Amino acid sequence: MTDERAVAIDLDGALGDTRRLWGDWLASATLVLGVDPGSLPDDRARAAAELDERGAGNWRTLLERFSEERAPVYLRRDARSATALRALAASGRAVGVFTDAPEPLARVALAQLGADRSVAALETGAGALERLLERLGEDALVVRTRAELDGAAA
Repeated sequence: MTDERAVAIDLDGALGDTRRLWGDWLASATLVLGVDPGSLPDDRARAAAELDERGAGNWRTLLERFSEERAPVYLRRDARSATALRALAASGRAVGVFTDAPEPLARVALAQLGADRSVAALETGAGALERLLERLGEDALVVRTRAELDGAAA
């Protein structure tokens, strides 16, 4: 008997780690935003909230543009992950992705990884997993690694 539960996938753990891209964007945007990246929390959801509180202007647009230009350098499609995502989507199971990364970065990453068409729901920032489970159902299978993704699709 196959598992029919929805699947909640950790973007950074199972599909492609966006942390380096985030860090390099912060470093490059220092002058434009007037924010020292070292003064921001390591937690990206809290860092995004602080950027908003500090009035860092259009930082989300700048992050999206930087990510679109540089995602191919940081994120590579993985054939096994793509196959697993397609299999999950084809099985009729609801597939969602969660991350603490800001939404513009997460959307660009999903597109770069070829995962955007297989994903029905995306939750980002603080409490992303909890919000995704509310959408998919509390019994959804939470996948945090590539190995777990492979197992969920088997």
